[in-house]
Amino acid sequence: MISISLPQHPKPENFTDATAAVERLQLLYQQATDFLCEGFTKAMADGAPDDQRIRAFYPEIRVATSSFAQVDSRLSFGHVAAPGEYATTVTRPDLFENYLTQQIALLIRNYGQPITIGVSDTPIPVHFAVAAQPGLTIPQEGAAGFTLRDVFDVPDLATTNDDIVNGTYTPANGTGPLALFTAQRVDYSLARLAHYTATDPDHFQNHVLFTNYQFYVAEFEAYARAQLADPKSGYTSFVSTGNQEITSADAEIPETAKQPQMPTYHLKRKDGSGVTLVNIGVGPSNAKTATDHIAVLRPHAWLMVGHCAGLRNTQALGDFVLAHAYLREDHVLDDDLPVWTPIPALAEIQIALEQAVEEVTELEGYDLKRIMRTGTVATIDNRNWELRDQSGPVQRLSQSRAVALDMESATIAANGYRFRVPYGTLLCVSDKPLHGELKLPGMASDFYRTQVSRHLMIGIRAMERLRGMPLERLHSRKLRSFDETAFL
Repeated sequence: MISISLPQHPKPENFTDATAAVERLQLLYQQATDFLCEGFTKAMADGAPDDQRIRAFYPEIRVATSSFAQVDSRLSFGHVAAPGEYATTVTRPDLFENYLTQQIALLIRNYGQPITIGVSDTPIPVHFAVAAQPGLTIPQEGAAGFTLRDVFDVPDLATTNDDIVNGTYTPANGTGPLALFTAQRVDYSLARLAHYTATDPDHFQNHVLFTNYQFYVAEFEAYARAQLADPKSGYTSFVSTGNQEITSADAEIPETAKQPQMPTYHLKRKDGSGVTLVNIGVGPSNAKTATDHIAVLRPHAWLMVGHCAGLRNTQALGDFVLAHAYLREDHVLDDDLPVWTPIPALAEIQIALEQAVEEVTELEGYDLKRIMRTGTVATIDNRNWELRDQSGPVQRLSQSRAVALDMESATIAANGYRFRVPYGTLLCVSDKPLHGELKLPGMASDFYRTQVSRHLMIGIRAMERLRGMPLERLHSRKLRSFDETAFL
């Protein structure tokens, strides 16, 4: 079969200016996706071309260094572990423009040599090429009148994986990875995000809050409207599910006919430094799914602000728990991150959360201990763990010194560790099942009415503090392995 690709396969070019390099990536990507979209449109209208395969390829970034010279050791990114050649494929350079410009500029500055922009040998699946075209959709198998994969490249899950982030990747042809995710892995997650959250990836902000209750959404919208009413806030718009975007405080948001699995809302700033709230629902599987895909956007931080069971008699409903360690009994990440891997607390996140609690509650120092406890949070995959033989889970919880239990926090923290995204957890005690205080309807209503607003505000205040922190300080070296990628 004859392969039809772009008429001109441009030669790689060297760049010493990061902005120019990203512009070149955008041009190459646009040319490739335009070519595939045109070919797909024609094939759907006129039928598949005889004995011809239509394909285009992702652009790539490549750099080579022959020096062991050490760069600024305070940085956790922007440098490679050893001399050699490194490369990564790139998708959606328009979406990642700021990120790519920053990462490329660091490489050029740290090594004093150009980087190379060219075309890779990795084909772009037609599904991902047409994703940004509202008038184009990929038909189901058999509906096109020809076998799609005979003419176009389709997603290849055999090569779309997390080997790089998991530390199990074996470089091909001696070329090491420059980034944690390949272009196909990013494209796969961008498509999943749109499906699960009912908002486009373009709306996601650099600071992500996760919650496990829909009650927080109304408070988040109320806060967003207050910020939009203040011209000095720096926030520009609020996006609800279905990509419903408002820019004024009193604008109406049309109701979405069908709620997605993980309703997501974005309080945006022009530089992407706003706040995204994701209601992941209940359970570690949802927590893993959300973070698996949001990680490709390279957020600056994500925090869990949900409810938990208090495990100590000295705790009261409404108290806060600042996690400084995690007991992982969620099991969803066991194959990717062994349970013996410690998940460290990150000082920058911990301090921001504690300061936010002080600011919102107007308590500090020793008085703060009245309403907040720092300790181990256990995450379990059995919602009805209380019904198990108490000698099992209760004994383990006591031995671990756990102070709270939920079904998401350790998963979110562990995936933050795995994906090198700064993470933290501040939970609110909503019941004490070991001490007879169950989450009953009347009790829950009073609790939610008084606590949700304050808890959410603490999460937002913490994110606003982190927003003012230099990126090189926020991204801890604790999250980087021996043989790390240069890109954050």
